[in-house]
Amino acid sequence: MKQVDRGAYAFECYSGEDRFASYYVQLREVFACAPSSVLEVGTGEHVLGNYLKNNTDIAYTSLDIAEDLSPDIVGDVRKLPFPDNSFDVACAFEVLEHLPFDDFEQAIGELMRVSKKQVIISLPHFGPPIKFLLKVPFFPEARFAFKIPFPRKHMFNGQHYWEIGKRGYPAHRIRAILARFGTLRKEFTPFGNQYHHFFVLEKNHA
Repeated sequence: MKQVDRGAYAFECYSGEDRFASYYVQLREVFACAPSSVLEVGTGEHVLGNYLKNNTDIAYTSLDIAEDLSPDIVGDVRKLPFPDNSFDVACAFEVLEHLPFDDFEQAIGELMRVSKKQVIISLPHFGPPIKFLLKVPFFPEARFAFKIPFPRKHMFNGQHYWEIGKRGYPAHRIRAILARFGTLRKEFTPFGNQYHHFFVLEKNHA
């Protein structure tokens, strides 16, 4: 069921510096997979899709449950309308928390089913961050960040059913679920956006 009106993605209320840091990471991780085709579930502001379509030869397809966001295909991540192995990479950035947690495994299973190679997702990770950045002339920039554990109970806010770091949703629980579907090749939170937790999952072939 659609949760977010199109107006919620207006630049002045949605697009901060931290979010654009995540867009950079999304593109970086997609390019690292060297795909010829990409599926993105959840179009948001269309930043990833517009860049791929306008600057690369990668075949890009978007899917969203919200028709007013103008996806290529209107559909549900829990039942993707594509054959197995349709795309080199399937992505869902800040999307799966909009589903009840009981549906998380089904959604990951569908993303893995339609992917030939990798699935890249990001999820919100609650918790106060501490960040250090040091730049001295003639030396590489040094960055360090970590979260202070603060397992608050999650309250549904009309959009997010759950978040990593909230009570009952530790990161290791997410890792364990992902490991049932493939090999977790990479996991991190970008320095520029400590609220977004990325996972790169590689499909296991028999």
